[in-house]
Amino acid sequence: MEQSRLFKIVYHLLENGKSTAPELAEKFEVSVRTIYRDLDAISATGIPIYATQGKGGGISLLDDYVLEKSLLSEKEKEQMLMALQGIAATEGEKTDELLSKLSALFQTKSTNWIEVDFSDWVKNAARQDIFNDIKKAIFDRHIISFSYFDSKGFWLKRSVKPIKLIFKSKDWYLYSFCLLRNDYRFFKLTRMKDLVISAETFIQKISNIPKIKAEIQKHNTVSVNLKFSPQVAFRVYDEFTDSVTTDCENNLYVTANLPDNEIMYSYLLTFGDCVEVLTPKYVREGIMKKLNLILKKYKT
Repeated sequence: MEQSRLFKIVYHLLENGKSTAPELAEKFEVSVRTIYRDLDAISATGIPIYATQGKGGGISLLDDYVLEKSLLSEKEKEQMLMALQGIAATEGEKTDELLSKLSALFQTKSTNWIEVDFSDWVKNAARQDIFNDIKKAIFDRHIISFSYFDSKGFWLKRSVKPIKLIFKSKDWYLYSFCLLRNDYRFFKLTRMKDLVISAETFIQKISNIPKIKAEIQKHNTVSVNLKFSPQVAFRVYDEFTDSVTTDCENNLYVTANLPDNEIMYSYLLTFGDCVEVLTPKYVREGIMKKLNLILKKYKT
């Protein structure tokens, strides 16, 4: 536990620049005396850690200090290499080269434990460029601007401080601080265009970023009972894994909570004639209205 705390103290100082002994004691739930013993132990390993007194003083590391490989255990080195393999698909050959260098540095053979394929990005060069530009802006901490197609059907100009890219439910999102709304927001990358990286930079400490909510976007939902034909069983099992039942004719039945808006109707129509809404009645009637509107477009 002590060795883990020592590493966490060093990482905390690397991230925040400076801290006081009482602040560290509160953060790691130990006494101030224990913190000073930890600092002595850290200094004994050769890490340049300093404590200054008076106004504006505190505990800090030497500027431009980087962690040495000796601070990482064999298991931590292996976990770092495995984590890099998990994101290799977003970097291609660059990550492969980095993996080789770290493997040599750690004197550890990389275990090829996972392969992730984000081929949709590779096939669409424009979206790949957006992804790479946002990634660069995050690392360099540049404000970006773009046009965004919102849920109401309008293109809006947004300027944001990009924080991180998030892959959720088969889509990429940007989590950022929106300068228009003066709050943290999610933006779906497929709805962005005309992205520009500003020359203006920003300062954003990780400790000041609020915890990301579990759900990227909340909708009012409705419980819908659905019947599917066997022809779309592969989709049903992919998309409704926890609530699928079948009858003697291999029809599939699902009870699902879906967004109570146009998104639900558009989604259900992607199943064509292989789905039937059983309840509630107003959703069933809504599907019928949509089908009648479609039918009118094809009448000669």
